[in-house]
Amino acid sequence: MNKIFILSLIVLSMTTIKAQDLKKQITTAQTSYAAGNLQETHFALQQMMQEMDMTIGKEILKLLPAKLDTLKPMAKEDNVLANGMLGATTQRVYGNENRRAEVQVISNSPIAASLNSLLTLPYMNNDGKTKTIKVQGYKARLTKEGDSKDAYTLEIPFSNSLLTLKVSGSNETEITAFMNSFPLSKIAALVQ
Repeated sequence: MNKIFILSLIVLSMTTIKAQDLKKQITTAQTSYAAGNLQETHFALQQMMQEMDMTIGKEILKLLPAKLDTLKPMAKEDNVLANGMLGATTQRVYGNENRRAEVQVISNSPIAASLNSLLTLPYMNNDGKTKTIKVQGYKARLTKEGDSKDAYTLEIPFSNSLLTLKVSGSNETEITAFMNSFPLSKIAALVQ
């Protein structure tokens, strides 16, 4: 019962979430729990978490820059996918037919823990294609993709979440500048 109460407080404190849908799920969970129907309680909590993940993903999209240098968002490719108890994946693509920059934020990413470990081991990130850098105080992994001289991936783990930026037709300076235009501390606060 305490977990349901705590989740209720968290949900009610998030003013941008669809209050009616969440209140309905909270009420359903509380009623089901009181009746001893744990399966229905679990389902209602999963639905509530999924709705919260979708809302957080939409808030992340609002935080992303209006453009990256000359690359504008391709709004039709914006995507938020809630994975139930596994978190959410938020994606935005910037660009045109010649260049693309893809941003992906994955909450509860299974890769984030491994990447955090790799970033603490300096000898693991000096293979000529990968290096550790800092962006706005966050450790990040910058990778030159394959044999291409102008495609890069920049990954920043936030605890158990992962922000990835992939850019074609770029260089280290530009992709770092792109990432510096993101409000990383605000994104980190939403996904943690």
